[in-house]
Amino acid sequence: MAKHSIQPGAVIDGFTIGECVHSGGMATLWTVTRPDIAAPLLMKVPRVSEGEDPAAIVSFEMEQMILPRLSGPHVPACFAAGDFMRQAYVVIEVIPGTTLYSRLGELPLPCEEAAAIAGKIATALADLHRQNVIHHDIKPSSIMFRPTGEAVLIDFGLSHHNQLPDLLQEEFRIPYGTAPYMAPERLLGVRDDPRSDLFSLGVLLYFFTTGVRPFGESETLRGMRRRLWRDPYPPRKLKADYPPWLQEVVLRCLEIDPVWRYPTASQLAFELAHPDQIKLTGRAERLNRDPISTVWRRRFNGNLTQQRGKSDLAAQLASGPIVTIALDVSEESRELNDALRVTAERILATLPAARLACLNVLKLGRVTIDRTLDEAGNNKHVDRLVALRHWASPLKLDENRLTVHVLEAIDPAAAILEFAEANNVDHIVIGARQSSLRRTLLGSVSAKVAAEAACTVTVVRPPRLASLHEQAPATERPAAAKV
Repeated sequence: MAKHSIQPGAVIDGFTIGECVHSGGMATLWTVTRPDIAAPLLMKVPRVSEGEDPAAIVSFEMEQMILPRLSGPHVPACFAAGDFMRQAYVVIEVIPGTTLYSRLGELPLPCEEAAAIAGKIATALADLHRQNVIHHDIKPSSIMFRPTGEAVLIDFGLSHHNQLPDLLQEEFRIPYGTAPYMAPERLLGVRDDPRSDLFSLGVLLYFFTTGVRPFGESETLRGMRRRLWRDPYPPRKLKADYPPWLQEVVLRCLEIDPVWRYPTASQLAFELAHPDQIKLTGRAERLNRDPISTVWRRRFNGNLTQQRGKSDLAAQLASGPIVTIALDVSEESRELNDALRVTAERILATLPAARLACLNVLKLGRVTIDRTLDEAGNNKHVDRLVALRHWASPLKLDENRLTVHVLEAIDPAAAILEFAEANNVDHIVIGARQSSLRRTLLGSVSAKVAAEAACTVTVVRPPRLASLHEQAPATERPAAAKV
């Protein structure tokens, strides 16, 4: 069947073609309008003429399948798609502004600014991974930002969807991607591990804070394969004032074996949002690359070359959630806090990669002037941080799996909900006190959190209250369910 002519003024499926705003190696972008859609639109059209790379067609098929299934602020909205029988295209919203590529002339950026950018990208990746998609082409030209600040991921032609056929994997035996950002396992044909995106983000963060790409500019497959056994120079080798906490994050993202990277993008975003609580290891102080003995051992005995089964993306993400325990550290809450610890132990026992965030809200008065010191002259905020760590000590967690947070707020429930949303929390565990007239009239913190949280909520009752009601110590509300 004859194809439509792509030129200004042509009409395809009700979309009127405007001007060509970009002509890339695999596709062209055109402005389009349609009477029933008020939003500014772009039509992406693949290159299919004689001599074009066949991978361009396959990658466009992947994008056609994936884009309409995505939603949320971190991806462009998709309005329509056309197949190859008539005219292949996808129509997406216009994201105002330019890609992150436009900032390359400013490198290196201040470390705090680059870390904030990486945190937004990690949040976007967490949302994408929850939708069963691994991007596989994270680089500056694939990232934009909405006027409201959220990172937007674009260009899904190289992506992998865990519930769709992987056409690139089926039809080609060489890895497609952008060489400086490609994860080591990609060179071995592995396309179903979301931690590959974290490696690429680590490359971007290294580049944006040092001005140097960690693996150089090599475009040959032979040159890229060196990253299967050779680690990059630590950032502190290039910049003596590089923050140790940031080097810890960057080098963990760039671990050769995905097992040693962050379990999830959510956990990476959490670290970048709370740098003061990052557990520093030997990575943080390194000035040199691994010794040659380690390099040779990786080269000839590397675990990455071993056979591995197909990854279950949803199961992998579920094994590394962020769990928040909301605690009242007052003496009268001891029984409830003991019950919360039992519940936390049960949850963490089945999730060895989970991160635990212990949370307390220091309630402020609406009209009174709040004092930072108690009657004994001790700082309330510091005392509560200490109390949270004391509560968590029997759990015997590795320090890199535990953080403690004291929030100051007038509305404790709103503070807990805001913390959960800002930090991509997967599961909130909160205690429910015994009934009182005030709680009956105003509503309890646990009830509000359970009713409004976007994640799973477990409400724990103290033993005495549970026995009175003849029920288990904890009740769980899955996300999106009503209480």
